[in-house]
Amino acid sequence: MSLMPYEIRELSKNEFPLPLLEIPQPPKKLFIAGEFPPPNSIFLSVVGSRKHTNYGADACEKIIEGLAGYPTVIVSGLALGIDSIAHKSALRAGLLTMAVPGSGIDPRVIYPRTNYGLAEEIVKNGGCLLSEFEPTFRATTWSFPARNRIMAGLSRAVLIIEAEERSGTLITARLATEYNRDVYVVPNGIFSPGSRGSNRLLKQGAYPITSAEDILELFGLKKDSEPTQEKLPFDLSPEEQKIFELLAEPMPRDDLIRATEISASDGNTLLSVMEIKGIITEKGGNFRRI
Repeated sequence: MSLMPYEIRELSKNEFPLPLLEIPQPPKKLFIAGEFPPPNSIFLSVVGSRKHTNYGADACEKIIEGLAGYPTVIVSGLALGIDSIAHKSALRAGLLTMAVPGSGIDPRVIYPRTNYGLAEEIVKNGGCLLSEFEPTFRATTWSFPARNRIMAGLSRAVLIIEAEERSGTLITARLATEYNRDVYVVPNGIFSPGSRGSNRLLKQGAYPITSAEDILELFGLKKDSEPTQEKLPFDLSPEEQKIFELLAEPMPRDDLIRATEISASDGNTLLSVMEIKGIITEKGGNFRRI
């Protein structure tokens, strides 16, 4: 009996995704673990800095969560930072996600090693791992730019969360442009060193993305109305409902309590209860919905 946690197989030529056959240097081989997404799927590559800010993490999570319920597959590179956040956000939102690592997909060589558990979760939840490298190939410096072309080639568009002036993220963006794919960018502050590259892409004509609705509009998909309280998997008291509505955007504790117009002690107690229930969470000094 095999001890492998997932099965790896080589795709036949007629199973290759058609968009990958259109790029100048299509892969000669493709290995997969898990199930390739359905034919009607829209692939969105999400990439960004390994040294992301809290803003970048929040933006990535919020945008991907807003794509829940639509036939969008989140593609990323299984790297630390924004890649990992993108995969995890997709899993939480019930979206399929595809990881294209800079290594083979045999469990013994998955890179980075700390994300092997994430790779296994992706396969368990109906997504897949995809690589042109032999299953036991170990990541090297040239393999990451090579895999970036797979991500860009597969996708309808590439979403850049944060990118420094020199980064692998910009390589993916450049390849997407060469392959006639759209490039989307989350705007960031002009004083953020980690966003100089992404802000430059905006100057060059990339689409600014401030919400999931922007992506759905560009994909030609209609965004449903926001969930009502009846659709939520928990019952809210009137006070909890007010806080939930206020957190349409992240807010600091003090501002949130003032907006509820209740005492500081009652407000802090209420926030603690909602955190315990798993309705809200505090991250980077701000409360946000889960």
